[in-house]
Parts: sequence; structure tokens; C-alpha cells
Amino acid sequence: QLQLVESGGGLVQAGDSLRLSCAAPGRTLSRYDMGWFRQAPGKEREFVAAISWGDGSTTYADSVKGRFTISKDNTKSTASLQMNSLRPDDTAVYTCAATFSPFGTSRSLSSRAASYDHWGQGTQVTVSS
Repeated sequence: QLQLVESGGGLVQAGDSLRLSCAAPGRTLSRYDMGWFRQAPGKEREFVAAISWGDGSTTYADSVKGRFTISKDNTKSTASLQMNSLRPDDTAVYTCAATFSPFGTSRSLSSRAASYDHWGQGTQVTVSS
């Protein structure tokens, strides 16, 4: 089983930035597609961003396009989510997810939670107005 640990959440003001990180202690994230999801109080979990391990293809939810950037460092086995221009409606628990992929291209990159096999515990992001 792959254990994922998120970090970097916190309380910020609207317009500020945060960088979330996701790591697998003692493991490598090579050949894993990575995704970020979030869940706000009273709402369903929603897709945020994903990246393929091979060619670095990315996909984003419309609500975060132009503001968030997902990246992956295969040498350090770390995935990150750079969040800029944060808004109060970005407030949520953010979780990273991973799924093994033999391809590492956009062909297999998914925005569906059911596509991911491994999940972190989540980190709270709160954006005040």
C-alpha cells in the first residue's frame, strides 16, 4: 500500500498563495499519475488537478484554471499544487491521490476520484475574505 502525506495547508487571505506538497515516505512516485481533490463543508468532493508521470500532461478543473499549477518531481517522489490568487470558495480539505499507470500520458490521466487507488489524509486550506 502506498502512503501519501500532504503538507502546506493553512489560513490565508484572499489573493494570497499557498503551495501544497504530497509525498510518499520511503517510496517513489515514479510511474504514478497524481491528482488533487478537495472537499468543502457541505459539498461533494471535487477534482482539482492531475498530472501524468511520463510526459507531464496536466488537466485542471475550470474553477482553478489559470490560478493553480500542479507539478511532479519524480526524483524526489513529490507532487505539488501551487495555488495563487486564492479565493474564499477555495476553502476546503485538499487531498492528494495517486494511481499506478504504465503509460504516463494524457490517455490515462483521469479527473475521476474512482480512478485513484491511493489517498492522503488531507490538509486544510482556509481562505478568508
